[in-house]
Amino acid sequence: MAQVGTAVTRQEPAGATPSPVLPDYGGACLSEVVPTLMARGALQEEGTLPSWLPPEVAGCRQVVLLVLDGLGAEQLATRRATAPTLAAMAGGAITSVAPTTTSTALTSLVTGTPPARHGIVGYRFATRAGVLNVLRWTVGGRDARGAVPPEEVRRVPAFGGRAVPVVSRSEFQGSGFSESHMHGAKLVGWRMPSSLPVEVRRLLEAGEPFVYAYYDGVDKIAHETGLGEHYDAELQATDRLVADLAGVLPPGAALVVTADHGQVEVRGDPIVLAPEIAHDVALLSGEGRFRWLHARPGADGRVLEACREAYKDRAWVRHRDELVAEGWFGGPLAPEVAARLGDVALVAFAPVCFYDPSDSGELRLIARHGSLTTAEALVPLRALWR
Repeated sequence: MAQVGTAVTRQEPAGATPSPVLPDYGGACLSEVVPTLMARGALQEEGTLPSWLPPEVAGCRQVVLLVLDGLGAEQLATRRATAPTLAAMAGGAITSVAPTTTSTALTSLVTGTPPARHGIVGYRFATRAGVLNVLRWTVGGRDARGAVPPEEVRRVPAFGGRAVPVVSRSEFQGSGFSESHMHGAKLVGWRMPSSLPVEVRRLLEAGEPFVYAYYDGVDKIAHETGLGEHYDAELQATDRLVADLAGVLPPGAALVVTADHGQVEVRGDPIVLAPEIAHDVALLSGEGRFRWLHARPGADGRVLEACREAYKDRAWVRHRDELVAEGWFGGPLAPEVAARLGDVALVAFAPVCFYDPSDSGELRLIARHGSLTTAEALVPLRALWR
């Protein structure tokens, strides 16, 4: 795993099937960031502060954690001139979680736990009411807060049960996803990005020891336009936002920047399941680059073998039990969590995605995420301090 100050590199033999970047649960992983920052002083005194966190941060009285949705470590490493503030900060790369999707990664970040424990195991997963779109908290396009109460999905409190201030878009307040993964936090809304540093400054001046801030511009632009000139322009603007945040830090404060996942451009048509496979599939969930197939009773073995034969050159094809055994989710799954997943996963390593006719919104996405390629699974962990 890349350590503080190292570059992100990974080489696979030409023509070989790449290996998935498995999350480093318990180590240099997104799920460890918040617990480490909140216990930084004690860890430094014990001599157990992890090497992926710059030691200077441990001595700071206040910490701001900024999450830049969709900014992968690989994308940042190739655009150092575009993002000079971020590039100059100390740090390296850590892993995200599985799948590399916002709902799962942000829940792991704020709860300090792997997906196996917190249970938000994807962007879309099965519930008794149907397939839940976690970010919109809808089933079949309709509000699902009554059919799938957020408090019933919630398994772990955010920030260890502390009322940490969260500076995020105002429209996210009161959403089902916020109620599920941010319950108990103090939500502070902003309407325009320029207000984000203002709200952070006010909280620091009020003496808050830990502030969580979230910005999603990079992710939105990547989905809509890909990783070209619009992406670079947004990254430049985001870098200025980081500089503005650094400018409001009082003496003795640190700014730590990370992300939930990276991005891969996928410009071809989504892959439609072969008819002989679709015949044995009762339901689809997940997302294009981490697609779950829910097999009809007794057909999971047949679906698994057929998918391996059809898609082995484009995706890692695994049974759910294999993913659990290989540690993708960070431990065994409780029965109610296992029930949220399908039987067979198609996890793309090629720049492709798998079609689900019930999630037509995905057709409009250009850059995507969800899989465990280096571009998606490695995220930055950068810091500066006063």
